[in-house]
Amino acid sequence: MTCHEFTEFLLAYLDGELPLEQHAEFCRHMDCCPPCGHYLHSYRLTVRLERVAFAEADPEDAPEELVRAVLAARRAAKSG
Repeated sequence: MTCHEFTEFLLAYLDGELPLEQHAEFCRHMDCCPPCGHYLHSYRLTVRLERVAFAEADPEDAPEELVRAVLAARRAAKSG
């Protein structure tokens, strides 16, 4: 697994959705590549901080342009 592939599998890893073989490969890469291990740590921290920062945010207050952009990015990620 390359570092680029590591980042592509990051969300599936955190969501517990990687098949067993990919999960093992992901963990092997993380164990032998300190930068990716640090990246995973900072990613987890960012997710936690985001949850705290927006815990009381009202989704109805999000600008419509932002909602459209997020939905378009999700569609692109699924198709690409």
